[in-house]
Amino acid sequence: MGNSDMDALRAILAASPRPQTLAERRARMDQVTAIDPIDPDITVTPVDAGGVPGEWSLAPGADQARVLLFLHGGGYSSGSLKSHRTMVTGAGRAAGIRTLAIAYRLAPEHPFPAALEDAEAAYGFLLAQGYAARHIAVGGDSAGGGLTLALFQRLRAKGWELPACGWLVSPWVDLHMTGASIDTKDAVDPLIHRAYLEMLAEAYHSGGGSRTDPLVSPLLADLSGLPPILIQVGSAETLLDDAVRMAGRIGACDGEVRLSIYPHMIHAWPIWYHRLADGRRALAEAGAFLGERLGG
Repeated sequence: MGNSDMDALRAILAASPRPQTLAERRARMDQVTAIDPIDPDITVTPVDAGGVPGEWSLAPGADQARVLLFLHGGGYSSGSLKSHRTMVTGAGRAAGIRTLAIAYRLAPEHPFPAALEDAEAAYGFLLAQGYAARHIAVGGDSAGGGLTLALFQRLRAKGWELPACGWLVSPWVDLHMTGASIDTKDAVDPLIHRAYLEMLAEAYHSGGGSRTDPLVSPLLADLSGLPPILIQVGSAETLLDDAVRMAGRIGACDGEVRLSIYPHMIHAWPIWYHRLADGRRALAEAGAFLGERLGG
């Protein structure tokens, strides 16, 4: 059975020409992800987050003492504050908390570990601002989901207190692309395909990192001792198996993990929550999870 609002979104995405150059990919991502504006009553404020460009968002009545640090997707090569502003501010409203989104450095100009260094700097900035780790959540979609898990590993290795929880949407956690869904879902995923991922992976680890490095492919990491994590993924995306396998790995390491698979949804669908009923449902689920874990 189809999904009418998803069919309408697919038509919009299909009408946008497939980009050929890096500049075109970056421009297209900002274009197709920002077709819906943020809610007019949400306040967005630029900030220097430990040397990383970022922006706060706050909905009326939200708790400024609790915060979501959001790491955008885009294959480590595209994505921006603009591309994910609607999704991030919507998540903050759903959870009743403040958000901090950052514009980490992108490959190929800045390959691994630049993005991870920027994520760590932003987390340190929040601590320096007086946020307790138990009042910080970290989340991200696609590459931002993988970056979230890399940040957890980095913080754990340094002996820093980990955040209260993690929120991953359509996470890209295996840069070897060994999941079966990379191929079995290729015909139904309008956005993410093997050749594209190969190009992105090559650009990201060109700075010397290996695809087998757990900080590059968190599916290969020691996942013990992580905070509770919510993973959301669509059934119509090539990265479905990344999410399913990651949930299994976390569970096998005695971690607390919740996996939600949304039928017919495509990669990072909550970006378009204004148009998708299941996008709104996903943000409501994430908001409840974040609010619960950051409470107290």
